Amino acid sequence: MAPDTEVLAEGAELPMPRVPLLDAARAPLTARPYFAGGDPGPIVAALASIPELLEVTLPFLSTVLNASAVDARTKEIVIVRTSARQDCRYCIDAHSVVALDTGLTVEEVRTLTAPGPVSLPDPDDSALLDWIDAVAGAIGAVPDAVADRLAKSYRDFEIVELTLLIGATMMLNRFCTALSLPTSAEVAARLAREGLA
Repeated sequence: MAPDTEVLAEGAELPMPRVPLLDAARAPLTARPYFAGGDPGPIVAALASIPELLEVTLPFLSTVLNASAVDARTKEIVIVRTSARQDCRYCIDAHSVVALDTGLTVEEVRTLTAPGPVSLPDPDDSALLDWIDAVAGAIGAVPDAVADRLAKSYRDFEIVELTLLIGATMMLNRFCTALSLPTSAEVAARLAREGLA
């Protein structure tokens, strides 16, 4: 076993986080309300060491990730595919489970996490996947043909929101990957049950 990993009960190794993940007892007083409902997860546990950032980051993320004019299924397509393009194991794992809960199938999740260009049967979903790949997987301007195709499937305000969601997901991907945030045992077990581990 590598010195920066821990072993789960099933024998799988998880990377150890690069910073302490605080619990309610060790969190600064101003961060403790985020632990009131139990374990808030590794993102909050990492941010808790800087309550000033925690208090501005979580409302932003909540606004971008939660209910809006864009349905939850579409948001999960964006998050899972963006995370796959950025190779963020934590976000792929966590959001594959959420994606299943929003109605995506195991096969759709497998498609979203596959390397290279992918598509889904629905033309709107495929246009979105091309947009995600162009925004999250390339450097420079998004090709006009990709933007034109997306505009046929989504309204302007949806395109703005979807693009912000891609960017916010990329930010979280880098945060989670750089700090080696671990997938929870519960998520790992669910992925194994679904055949996604």
